[in-house]
Amino acid sequence: MQDMTDIPALMADIGARARAAAAELSHATGASKKAALTAAADALWAARDAVLAANAKDMTYGRDKGLSDAMLDRLLLSEDRIQSICDGLRAIAAQDDPVGQVMAEWDQPSGLHIQRVRTPLGVIGVIYESRPNVTADAGALCLKSGNAVILRGGSESFHSSTAIHAALVAGLRAADLPEDAIQLVPTRDRAAVSAMLTMTDSIDVIVPRGGKGLVGLVQKEARVPVFAHLEGIVHIYVDKAADPVKALDVILNSKTRRTGICGSAECLLIHRDVIDTIGQGVIRALMDAGVEVRADETLQAIEGTVAATADDWGREYLDSIIAAKVVDDIDAAIDHIRIYGSQHTECILTEDPAAVARFFDRVDSAILMHNASTQFADGGEFGMGAEIGIATGKLHARGPVGAEQLTSFKYLVTGDGTVRS
Repeated sequence: MQDMTDIPALMADIGARARAAAAELSHATGASKKAALTAAADALWAARDAVLAANAKDMTYGRDKGLSDAMLDRLLLSEDRIQSICDGLRAIAAQDDPVGQVMAEWDQPSGLHIQRVRTPLGVIGVIYESRPNVTADAGALCLKSGNAVILRGGSESFHSSTAIHAALVAGLRAADLPEDAIQLVPTRDRAAVSAMLTMTDSIDVIVPRGGKGLVGLVQKEARVPVFAHLEGIVHIYVDKAADPVKALDVILNSKTRRTGICGSAECLLIHRDVIDTIGQGVIRALMDAGVEVRADETLQAIEGTVAATADDWGREYLDSIIAAKVVDDIDAAIDHIRIYGSQHTECILTEDPAAVARFFDRVDSAILMHNASTQFADGGEFGMGAEIGIATGKLHARGPVGAEQLTSFKYLVTGDGTVRS
């Protein structure tokens, strides 16, 4: 029985077991990993009533804690959402195994044959907040890529994450893979997070998945390398050549489908030439849908808007609120994004190919979209089955982080008694 009060000892034990499991996983067959994930999906669906009961406890805890409606939506599980988690597990299971893939190979004049081959990173630590589905997504992607994982979910999702984790362990057991390959930190104590950030002997990389406060803490205190997943300060630029019907559909979906996810639109930039046409239409439609529009001085002329302040530019609301601003041209929109963006996801609405090319060439965010909802900023929608997060940094991985992005590589060099002159 683990002592939950001795956090350093608890985390050291978890780390040592993860490191041992990673050694086994590094050479596990693709068939065994596929079997584990398929069995986990079956186990999760079979346990859905227990998962929903666990989630009900978390929802009560979240309401008592005063979570916003958007955060409660992130926390909430339903039978449909559990089905989506199961579908994600099966989609990851069906993907090609990235481990051992030959990324490139070539021959040298010296007689050497060289291959660059994908390998696991080792042990991944994932620190996340209220979304219990991250337990399944992160566990599955790490397993698929041959990595052991230590999961530290948010206090709000403690019971839900524990129930989902049990299904993942059942899958590992069914495939005769080490159960320590996917471990969930069994305590809400925040000291466990601090411990993970300094476990350089057992964790190879940390992935923080949450708000600015969590990511900032991790980046400040971590001695382990970090895949940064910063805020989703998502911009949509409505160009003067935008199609009004497409603009209305994309903007409403980008903002209102689910306001609490990182791909939700947070700022609308409208070309001055279409203020009285498309601009009026989309802003009124947003307000009709229950969205509070925080408008700049020009757009405040539209009845029902709220005056924006300086704090509204570069802000992630994760709620039914959007900032709106008029820009003189595409370059002004690009400048605004450069100043206030988080390099997550941006969208341009236009029928002008030259404007698309300019936007794509000059905006430096991980995901750029044209005439498509920013809610598609998701690894599952990119064909990755799921994602462990969306990396907004530029080193190693960027954008949705799937199984392939959770690998490194090594060089395999073959000679025939070859010596260097």
